Amino acid sequence: MKTLIVGDIHGCWDELNDLLDLAALGADDEIISVGDLVDRGPDSPRVLAFFRDSANTRTVMGNHERKHVRAARGETDPAQGQVITALQFGEDYAAALDYMATLPAYLELPQADIVHGYFEPRVPLAQQRDTVIIGTMSGETYLHDLFDHPWYQLYDGEKPLIVGHRNYLAAPVPLLYPTAEAPRVYGVDTGCVYGGALTGLILPEFRLISVPSRANHWEILQRQYDWLSDDS
Repeated sequence: MKTLIVGDIHGCWDELNDLLDLAALGADDEIISVGDLVDRGPDSPRVLAFFRDSANTRTVMGNHERKHVRAARGETDPAQGQVITALQFGEDYAAALDYMATLPAYLELPQADIVHGYFEPRVPLAQQRDTVIIGTMSGETYLHDLFDHPWYQLYDGEKPLIVGHRNYLAAPVPLLYPTAEAPRVYGVDTGCVYGGALTGLILPEFRLISVPSRANHWEILQRQYDWLSDDS
């Protein structure tokens, strides 16, 4: 059985289908998202429904899912991206929130571990702060205050770690650290929603695949909703 790990989708439904076509998975193969299914892209509802309702699909919680859940609870104000996504969902938004609230902060696979955001060295996966592995601003600040190097340079987990959240190379290619020949950290967010690419990693062979974005979707969406103030 194969497992396709998909980088940050952010509502890019067409590119997700392009990637699935390229992966050519079998009926028993699994699809896992590294989080950030929603926000800033053209079709967050269809992306979320795919992972919620399809067989053999899973996702961890991204910081954008966490923002929706926290905003719904009155713990923070929604940013522009969350407001637009709520409008896209319409009457189905409450059900989407229910699903997002159930998402785990991490997944453990036989070949690798998956989180959306970061990883604190010398801390077991099950004891990581949610703010760190989900990738919140406070989690990032926490790591910056503790360490002089980027977190991925300090990664010391037992298995390779697959993450999203940041397009570390500011290019449509994944981060493979420390080397492309022997990575310990795979950063598979390659900026699809901003016009980059959507990247997947197929296990168990750790084979990378990628499809180009069809547009800078966030730029287009902001123009469509320019009547909303940008507080993101």
